[in-house]
Amino acid sequence: MTAQPDHWIARMATEHQMIVPFEPSQVRQGVISFGVSSYGYDLRLADEFRIFSPPPGARLDPKQFEPTWFVERRTDRCEVPPNSFVLARSLEYFRIPREVIAICFGKSTYARCGVVVNVTPLEPQWEGYITMAVSNTAPVPAILYANEGIAQVIFLRGDQLCDVSYADKKGKYQAQTQITPPRIEQG
Repeated sequence: MTAQPDHWIARMATEHQMIVPFEPSQVRQGVISFGVSSYGYDLRLADEFRIFSPPPGARLDPKQFEPTWFVERRTDRCEVPPNSFVLARSLEYFRIPREVIAICFGKSTYARCGVVVNVTPLEPQWEGYITMAVSNTAPVPAILYANEGIAQVIFLRGDQLCDVSYADKKGKYQAQTQITPPRIEQG
């Protein structure tokens, strides 16, 4: 697998709608940067957030997720409580080609403030808005800015097509259109 340069990303974004909306240049002036980077794409935060607000004594369990422990907000500035997290989503909708896997990393601007972005790999033929957990490891509130950069996606193209894609597996997070909490398939 090899990382793909910005001209390949721009071509895939325009010809195959791999990233919508797509910013073909790096936007930096007065904002946390977003758009095409050397071998990836700096995605933006949408203005939708789910702020973790559990009752006393609560425990998070991915098998019995309690959505009522999250306060939904639409805002341009989201305050993340100290030592807590929010669920958020990308502003961009992604369509990952079958010969590509993408890896997402938090931006260093936020990391330097104790903010950690956790996103799993974007598998071949996965599509949707990216749901991410954004954690504030600092002992004070942290501010997130909608419509500005939050993470960078690095695209790796395989030398051959994968045998089984995310679409082939009928993945449970396929084509998500909103912040999607954990799902456990019942057998």
